[in-house]
Amino acid sequence: MFIRIVKMSFHEEKIPLFLENFHSVKNDIRNFPGNNFLELYQDKSNPSIFFTYSIWNEEEDLEKYRNSELFKEVWAFTKAFFNDKPQAWSVDKLVTLD
Repeated sequence: MFIRIVKMSFHEEKIPLFLENFHSVKNDIRNFPGNNFLELYQDKSNPSIFFTYSIWNEEEDLEKYRNSELFKEVWAFTKAFFNDKPQAWSVDKLVTLD
């Protein structure tokens, strides 16, 4: 398993449209084969910045999602609202503390 973190920065007036769309597709993304977890975060100091945090079985599962019609539709809609280039990281979890 590995984690994918994506940072997105939006034009302030477009945030409600982004959130409305995210809520309409979040279950489809979460239920995509190979996805085990999905959360959306909003930066406390800059409310125009959001992060998705997702856990995938394999990198090929993420690639299948990124090549899917679902992703293409979601990304085409979402990227129109960006005010900065998105950033993404694929990371491995090293330590978990309970």
